[in-house]
Amino acid sequence: MLVKRFVREENAIELTARQLQIVQLVKQHAPVTGEQIAEMLGLSRPTLRSDLALLVMLGFIDAKPKVGYFLGTAMASEGQASRRLSGLKVKEVQAMPVVIRETASVHDAVVTLFLENVGSLIVTDEEGHLSGVISRKDLLKFTLGNPAASTMPVSLVMTRQPNIICAEPDDSVLDAARKMINHQVDSLPVVQEGKDGKQEVIGRITKTIMTKVLLDIAAQP
Repeated sequence: MLVKRFVREENAIELTARQLQIVQLVKQHAPVTGEQIAEMLGLSRPTLRSDLALLVMLGFIDAKPKVGYFLGTAMASEGQASRRLSGLKVKEVQAMPVVIRETASVHDAVVTLFLENVGSLIVTDEEGHLSGVISRKDLLKFTLGNPAASTMPVSLVMTRQPNIICAEPDDSVLDAARKMINHQVDSLPVVQEGKDGKQEVIGRITKTIMTKVLLDIAAQP
């Protein structure tokens, strides 16, 4: 089956968080037209053309002329895949957080980012409480044309509260995907409230994790 072959070759093509949300919108509103999906996402129809084509090719959605899109065979078999996806919690799929202390230097952050092969780092204080988030884009903007940047602390670069978008362990995976799309980020820190009322970092969830989750569910009998 095409979906199973795609699972084995997932490094070649990755679905995006937006494509995951398209599947959810089709599930909720089918039959739904491409124009309606674009309107719900606040995008233009041409912007979604390649996303829709890929999802149809993989069997996640299907299309009928003059009718619209509906769930494909990979997602609609007796509704089992859809129920699995809608009931999945962040805590069931989250990865270990990639963390750097707020006292670390920008140079340390760059090295950690590439050694761990991630798109962003979670910044914490000495007690493991969330302090900020640093993306590759943040580091690139800060270091270009700034010869002294590498020795500066990451606290000068990071995004701080209240501008950090987080997920909690009991959030649904679909809710986390919506947060990524709405705020245009590729990953979220997973946090829980500690005894002192501060946010403790316990994991992270990324668009790559979500892609694997969707493919694994679609491949199940």
